Amino acid sequence: MEIASWAFDEDEGVPNNPALPLLLYRGAIDPAAEEDLATAFETRFKRAGWGAGWRNGIYAFHHYHSTAHEVLGIARGRATVRFGGETGETVSVKAGDAVVIPAGVGHKRLAASDDLLVVGAYPAGQPVDLLRAGEGDRAAILARIGALSLPNTDPLTGVSEPLVALWQRAAGTGPS
Repeated sequence: MEIASWAFDEDEGVPNNPALPLLLYRGAIDPAAEEDLATAFETRFKRAGWGAGWRNGIYAFHHYHSTAHEVLGIARGRATVRFGGETGETVSVKAGDAVVIPAGVGHKRLAASDDLLVVGAYPAGQPVDLLRAGEGDRAAILARIGALSLPNTDPLTGVSEPLVALWQRAAGTGPS
């Protein structure tokens, strides 16, 4: 599994996250080793304490969550996604990849294969909201994002490494 990360500055319509980077796990689950990637992602997420799971796609408009971090597991197909708002990063994902999106980071599907299936989940105790770019009171949104706790576990490994340790260092709350 290869991990890439991006940090995003505030975008005109999307707050992004002032402290935490987005993490892309390339090949989080090997599609050749799993007959049903959707169930494999759901099982890993649940074991790691990430729940409120769903199966769907990725919205074709810039949106973000101010009350929860999110993990997306690509169970089938491929997609091109813009993370971080209009000035963000365009990333291609495919079956077996996973993306951990910090609260506030915008995401939007730009293109996808017809068979795209995404499995999503959120850390325990983080009820999810959904905000479109430009919606809401920016100060209140940033306050919610800043007050949100880090997850206890990485949704793919079920332990603190690599996600929690990376985010603790990024937030200045963990060992350097």
